[in-house]
Amino acid sequence: MTGIVPQSLSQSQCRELAERIRGWAGQLGFQAMGISPADVGAHADHLERWLDKGSHGDMQWMRDRVALRRDPSLLVPGVQRIISLRMDYLPPGAADPWRNLADPARAYVSRYALGRDYHKLLRRRIQQLATRIEAEIGPFGYRAFTDSAPILEKGLAEQAGLGWIGKHTNLLSRDAGSWFFLGELFTDLPLPVDDRGAGHCGSCTACLDICPTRAFRGPYDLDARRCISYLTIEHQGAIPEPLRPLLGNRIYGCDDCQLVCPWNRFAEVSVEPDFTVRHGLDTASLIELFNWNEATFLDRTAGMAIRRIGHERWLRNIAVALGNGASSTEAIAALGRRLDHPSPLVREHVAWALRRLTDAPGRIGE
Repeated sequence: MTGIVPQSLSQSQCRELAERIRGWAGQLGFQAMGISPADVGAHADHLERWLDKGSHGDMQWMRDRVALRRDPSLLVPGVQRIISLRMDYLPPGAADPWRNLADPARAYVSRYALGRDYHKLLRRRIQQLATRIEAEIGPFGYRAFTDSAPILEKGLAEQAGLGWIGKHTNLLSRDAGSWFFLGELFTDLPLPVDDRGAGHCGSCTACLDICPTRAFRGPYDLDARRCISYLTIEHQGAIPEPLRPLLGNRIYGCDDCQLVCPWNRFAEVSVEPDFTVRHGLDTASLIELFNWNEATFLDRTAGMAIRRIGHERWLRNIAVALGNGASSTEAIAALGRRLDHPSPLVREHVAWALRRLTDAPGRIGE
């Protein structure tokens, strides 16, 4: 098929090419691939209703670029098909997450952030896939994305047959649960599309029921303003006081709705070495992490997703977690050393945590 002009591909050649692309994707470390039209369907209407309720909180960029999410052709003119790709990320050898959540002295970091930042890894692999296609058929129009542009990637992946959007708003697969990243290759190739994914949540509400902050207004309706992942990662200001005790020891993201999902019993541990836990963050103590100065934070989080929140919010989050734990001499001393921190945001959360610990000695959280 080498050297064929993409616009002249026959239907049979397109079918053959799609199967070859699927094979190449597997060789590049993707566990699944699907092809959808360049149309997000009803997902755009759902997004706009969600935005109208203010569910996005401080994420104004979601409102500002909603037109691009609604119409992929505005982002990539001439796009005909979108290839959605799945890469599993469950860290190999990571400590039991439930045990970590049950220990108020330890920090809980979302599973996706324990290893290397996935953005560059996936983007490079998708580019390699595009280069392999180009070597087969000659130049064609494409753009590679990994959570790097205004794309309704879960909706597109659902339409490409990679799974369905569950009641917790994450994409679910019957074969792999939800512990995976998504990436996309927008292309002008007239490839055959895959069948849309069908839902299999049934009457289960485990993900909704376990949410510590009651962030779900109902199935498929997440209020980001109450979501721990939003509060600890996206939100730049003070964490609302009524929600702080509900964060427990979660200092970067939250996995509860995924941990409890029955479909994740089928999830496979990642085969990517880059997703292996770094710096013992799956078992690290809160005090240990709170003692990191900014230089240590930047050094330890180099190449990791955690770095994006910066040292100030890192301390903010850990201060809340310490305030939710046991009152100990060590915790009080660690917080006390940050009382004169240059950041008002840090100082306010430290003072809150100290009040919690000194007002109720020996308390083991709520």
